[in-house]
Order: sequence, then structure tokens, then C-alpha cells
Amino acid sequence: MNEAILDVQDLQLHFSQRSGIFGRERAVVRAVDGISFQLRAGETLGLVGESGCGKSSLGKALLNLHKPTAGTVMYQGKDIAGLSDRAMREYRRSLQIIFQDPFESLNSRHTVAAILEEPLIIHRIGDRESRAQRVAELLDMVGLPSSASSKYPHEFSGGQRQRIGIARAIALKPSVLICDEAVSALDVSVQAQILNLLLEIQQELHLSMLFISHDLAVVRHMSDRIAVMYLGQIIEIGDAQTIYHQARHPYTQGLLAAIPKLGSLAEEVSQIGGDIPSPMAPPSGCRFHTRCAFAQAKCKIEPPPLRAENGTHFTACHFWENLSAA
Repeated sequence: MNEAILDVQDLQLHFSQRSGIFGRERAVVRAVDGISFQLRAGETLGLVGESGCGKSSLGKALLNLHKPTAGTVMYQGKDIAGLSDRAMREYRRSLQIIFQDPFESLNSRHTVAAILEEPLIIHRIGDRESRAQRVAELLDMVGLPSSASSKYPHEFSGGQRQRIGIARAIALKPSVLICDEAVSALDVSVQAQILNLLLEIQQELHLSMLFISHDLAVVRHMSDRIAVMYLGQIIEIGDAQTIYHQARHPYTQGLLAAIPKLGSLAEEVSQIGGDIPSPMAPPSGCRFHTRCAFAQAKCKIEPPPLRAENGTHFTACHFWENLSAA
């Protein structure tokens, strides 16, 4: 088994909402609330869940774009909280992100060449000639012509802009790539092209990827393992095929049942009832009990631990054994 390149333990990311003249704390948004997982070298870990569950906040906390409230993020055995400014610069060079909106994430006033050269300049890599050569290499890697270097983001389609975003993310030859809903803003036909491109680049550069998405079909295509997130916590994690064929948690089962299937009647597609609770006031006990058809008294009082039967498939549900048997 590959060693963990990223080891996250009990990570918390809380945001204070303040009001009034003195800025008194009015509420706390528990965006990420006690998450632990490992990302192995060369693997893709899919992270799925409904909008608002904290997926993107987790990705930004790993990059230290949001300072974690508590917990640890270990990169290659080093805690990023203790890194100096210089070491943090190197850490951010090793971890890069592809954002959801390929237009908003690119500077509309810069040419493609300037966008791709910027990270090289910031990290003082090469001279002008070598940087220009690297820009040409990056464009070729993502399937864009060399003539694209002199154009501006608005001159490209959404799929082409995302290719530019990918080129920028791999410019520094990172070891970890965080894909934050990287294809959700694209047409379905274009999504497939971008997903295949990511797989090709991963193989070529030997990347580890955290693939964040709400689309379970896309995650299945991309991932070696899948983590299911609900209201700031991971409630199930395991091998991709195991999650799809032997899901244990009622929430995961509901997400899978909600995937549209060819030939299925609309009434045959089950949905998870109700809305996701507010992260400012998460339910006591199991956070899913307010929407779970199998909830019992224990679920309302005692938070279920994330535990495993065989050491690889972890589930946070008091009664998953009974549900699996049924």
C-alpha cells in the first residue's frame, strides 16, 4: 500500500459570525467539524456530499487558504501549522487547486501566457526564455494550440478556460491536486474531455488528487476511494467499488438511489427527505438522524464513531449492520 502523502487528523474549520458595534460573536458556522482521512501517493480520493456540507471549505483548509480552527494537516510527515513562511511557500507549490468556475478563477486582464507564467515568476523559476518554453509545454499538455498564449480568457469556451486553469495548476509540478467541482460548470460532453485529461495528467505527473464533487457518477469514474461528507463530517469512506455496491450508511444509500438511471420511472428514484440542517446548529447525536428513516433514540443522543469491520471500509452509523442484513 502506498504511503500517505497527506494525513488529516480531527480537522476543524469554524467561522464566527459577528454583529454589533463591538463585533460580538453571534453564531459559529461549523463548516468542517472533526474530519480525519489519508490521501495516498498516486491515488484519487473522491469527496462527495450535498451543497453546503463543507467540501470546498475542507479543500481550502488543506491549502491553508483558511486557517484551521483545530486539528492537524500533515504533508509528507510534516505538520503544516509549524511551517515557516518559506516552507509554506514550498508547501503551496506542492499542493495546487483547480477551481469550479474557469472564468472567475482566471484574471481577465492577463493573457494566457501571463497567467501561466505568473506562478513561475512568484516562485522564481527559470528566466524569461525558459518560462516561455514552459508555457508552450503546458498548453500542449492540456490540448491547446501555442497561439492561445497571446489571447485572453474571454476568447475561449468554458472547457478551454478550464484547460487553462488545469495548466496553471500543474505549472509548478505539484504532487497533490485538489479539484474543487472542476467540471460541474461545464456541459456534459465537455466534462468527459476534461475528466479524461485529468486522468492523463495524473498518470504522466504521478499526482495524488482530492476530487471534490456532488456528482456520484463522475466521482466513481475518477476515484480509487470515496469519502462521503455530511454537515462537516465524513460519515463513510472506502474503496470506490465497495461504496457503490455495498454502501452502509443510509445517507450514502440515499445519494446512490437518487442517481438517475436509464429506463427508470421517476417515482422509482428515491430521494433523501428534508433539507440539510444549518451548520450553525447541527443536530445532536448523529447529524443525519433528522432525515434518516431508520433513526432510533440512540441516534438522537450519541454521535456514532467512524468505525470499520475490515479495516478499509469505515462507517459512522450505530445500526449499519442491521441495515445491511435487512
